[in-house]
Amino acid sequence: MRTEAGPRGGRCGYVATVRCPYCSEDSDKVVDSRATTDGSAIRRRRECLECGRRFTTYERLEPIALVVRKRSGLTQPFDRAKLARGIGQAVAGRAVAAEAVEAMAEDLAEWAAQEGPEISSDALGLAVLERLRPLDPVSYLRFASVYKGFDDLADFEAEVVELQKTTAPKLPEPGSSQQG
Repeated sequence: MRTEAGPRGGRCGYVATVRCPYCSEDSDKVVDSRATTDGSAIRRRRECLECGRRFTTYERLEPIALVVRKRSGLTQPFDRAKLARGIGQAVAGRAVAAEAVEAMAEDLAEWAAQEGPEISSDALGLAVLERLRPLDPVSYLRFASVYKGFDDLADFEAEVVELQKTTAPKLPEPGSSQQG
């Protein structure tokens, strides 16, 4: 397989030939190349040098994988389904529609993707709390008890006092002994 020359004559680093879907040969030439209407890809019209048939390929950017940095320092891939399950557990048995949970998970996934290729579990947990607070106070407390690692009744009481205020919840102190 060959690679095409770049704008300065060097190699671009991508494979310019692909297997023909009709005869499986890997010798082809690009006949036409243009961006798609939404600009998300480059459409290439190719002609097989063996059988002469034409076919289309698309060149797209690979999405950057989003990872979550846990409090322990370990990273793991962002998992929207895991996020939805966690929210679902917090709202279990409450008058919260499954569609609301899915919408919240989708909103959080989009938000996390905009935050960059790496997001902390603390930031993600706080974002969940911000969205649960106006939705259902009991679900908020359930999620907060796990996220903030409540140890006793006093932790719940303090959170209820915070919940009853009209301001947003306070951020946990850096280096506190919360688990994630």
